[in-house]
Amino acid sequence: MEAAWLAVYRDPKAHWELYEMAEELVDLEDVFRQWRFRNVTTVERIIGMKQGTGGTADASYLRKMLDVVLFPELWHFLRTVL
Repeated sequence: MEAAWLAVYRDPKAHWELYEMAEELVDLEDVFRQWRFRNVTTVERIIGMKQGTGGTADASYLRKMLDVVLFPELWHFLRTVL
């Protein structure tokens, strides 16, 4: 996977649709991360560290989810290698 994305990013003109899609995925993840942050902040503000509705974990679980990366090869690998 990493080698394929590397080829796309090394020559974006030759792989324009894939390059554009990858950047859209990065944008999507950025928006999702912002939503996650607002969500955990709202949960902490409303219920604190109590268990959530339906037995879901408390806000600490949501806070851990802030570190989850949906497209790690697009965020870490490519930005580091290139």
